[in-house]
Amino acid sequence: MRRSDERILTTHTGSLPRPAALTRLYARRAAGESVDERALAEAGRSALAAIVPKQIECGIDIGNNGEQQREGFFLYLRHRLSGFGGSWQRSPRGDVERYPLFKAAMQRQLASKEAVSNFAPPKAVGAVRYLDPALVEAECRDFQAALDAAGGGFVEPFLTAPSPGIVASAVLNEHYDGEEAYLAALASALKVEYDAIHRNGFLLQLDCPDLALERHVSYMGRPLGAFLGFVERVVTAINAALADVPRDRVRMHVCWGNYEAPHDCDVPLAEIWPLLRHAKVGGFVLPFANPRHAHEVRCLASLPPADDQLIIAGVIDSLTNFVEHPELVAERIERAAQAIGDPSRVIAGTDCGFDTSAGMGRVAEDVVWAKLKALRDGARIASGRLLG
Repeated sequence: MRRSDERILTTHTGSLPRPAALTRLYARRAAGESVDERALAEAGRSALAAIVPKQIECGIDIGNNGEQQREGFFLYLRHRLSGFGGSWQRSPRGDVERYPLFKAAMQRQLASKEAVSNFAPPKAVGAVRYLDPALVEAECRDFQAALDAAGGGFVEPFLTAPSPGIVASAVLNEHYDGEEAYLAALASALKVEYDAIHRNGFLLQLDCPDLALERHVSYMGRPLGAFLGFVERVVTAINAALADVPRDRVRMHVCWGNYEAPHDCDVPLAEIWPLLRHAKVGGFVLPFANPRHAHEVRCLASLPPADDQLIIAGVIDSLTNFVEHPELVAERIERAAQAIGDPSRVIAGTDCGFDTSAGMGRVAEDVVWAKLKALRDGARIASGRLLG
């Protein structure tokens, strides 16, 4: 994993806006309609070919495929794993339930979207296995072709994959005898994807919103200790799945849910950070731009990451159409560098993805690119102050 040795490097958290036609195909298929799978695959490859040079133009150093060939950051697995079927209704989010007027407004807004919803995911009704490794291999091959066509431009490329914990939380277990058996099966299946991403030469990012989000979803109203036990079990499962991927080739993204809401039921970072540090990863992607968690960068000073671990600090909010001023971006980068005491171990990033489930993104596409350019410009300012 590259460090910010000469300048503060820039990255993002994975998903980028998808073309409207591609989003429409994903939404129709998710709704149970029949779509032309070849046309969908071609639209995904076309979107991928376009998204790589756009990132390079904006000054992204560590970029990816924008998740263009996936309908959502974890929902795509229903096409790659066995054992999934039916659907169920996820538990409500604690912070949204506290504000009925806000909840009603949010529901009206969601109803108007043509998008792939995360609110009615499938269930695990049979044994979970990775169906065909050729599927992830093809995704890696397509990404490499897009990189080759762009003629380089990234300091380092990455690809994302979900943690066993978010799948276990969102995909209701109706097959396995208990959570630990279910997590073990998911870790074994996802290991195929983790290994393939590494084997193809890409940095692996694990998307683990479960390690914070589920406190105010699945574990809302339950003792904090019960949730922390879940975090420990998921980290153990992740470490098992990463057995053949070097620590310095993995970064872990943890967040409290990529949705605009009060978030006043979120678990503090200080409660989960001691457990997250046990993950065998080389870096942590954490949101430090949003109003609820920006102050928690101080946790890194009181309990710093290991000397060989990096912090990818979220300094761009992925939920609002404000374009951050580069000076503010630089200040946020500087706070992260001050907290861990070494600017070379800080990479500037976004709080979360811009379209984690196709069509659900709140930020207009042209504003997304403006935000990423502000990220680039702020990183340049911070580089001059921290490394100049």
